[in-house]
Amino acid sequence: MPPEQRTDPRGTGPSPSVWTQLRTDLGRLHVGWMDVAFPRQADPHPTLGRWEPSTVVQRLAYWSWAVLGVVALAVGYPLVLAGFTVRFYSRRLYSTALALGILGVVVVATIVWGGLTVGVYLLEFSHEGVLAVAAGGGVAVISAALSTAFARWDGRLATVLFAYPFGVTAVFLPPVVAALYSPSLGEWVFPNSYSLAVWLLENPLSVAGVAEFLRSRFTLVGFAYVGMWFGLAVPVGWLLGLLVTLADFVRPAPER
Repeated sequence: MPPEQRTDPRGTGPSPSVWTQLRTDLGRLHVGWMDVAFPRQADPHPTLGRWEPSTVVQRLAYWSWAVLGVVALAVGYPLVLAGFTVRFYSRRLYSTALALGILGVVVVATIVWGGLTVGVYLLEFSHEGVLAVAAGGGVAVISAALSTAFARWDGRLATVLFAYPFGVTAVFLPPVVAALYSPSLGEWVFPNSYSLAVWLLENPLSVAGVAEFLRSRFTLVGFAYVGMWFGLAVPVGWLLGLLVTLADFVRPAPER
């Protein structure tokens, strides 16, 4: 069966191909863009139809705005596609968390990070290393529980502001802590973290003296990496939440 004739798993008819969905998204977004500056673009009049320019000045403004919309979509639509990807995996994680419940999430996270702590102990890490990994795992367990609780709380604002940052913390913080005491893991975590920190300081954080302030106050060694990732969890979580919100605006997901 050709891709464009696949059956919709919900039983509502043929499922459109990926390219058809992309064309539909881009067409709808561009019409919405045109509707911002010109009347009756997204919602034509039953009798008059869609507004069209009639003078040279109107045509020039109309087509200039249309070209600007193409540029805006070229920049913005990849973010929508990223939002679709984040939404797909976040919904799967949410479905699993919903099935487990908050208590189940706590139990599973405790087993996972408790197992990591036991592994660190059996590998004869230092006493400080075992305690650090256990503490990082404890933060991950609490973060996982809070992420689930805020995700279940009705309201997108709570999900974006709290659920996503706590979820990012639960995923990224313990491996960074473990890397402090694992040479093999540290060889991958720390160089990549350092490269990311340099990029952040030289680009988004270079405004208003933020980069200079951070360089003068902090040195990226040891537990500073943990602080770095803990600090990044909030904006990264917000970014992921906003990408999903954008994806839902462009193409609302079916009800769970």
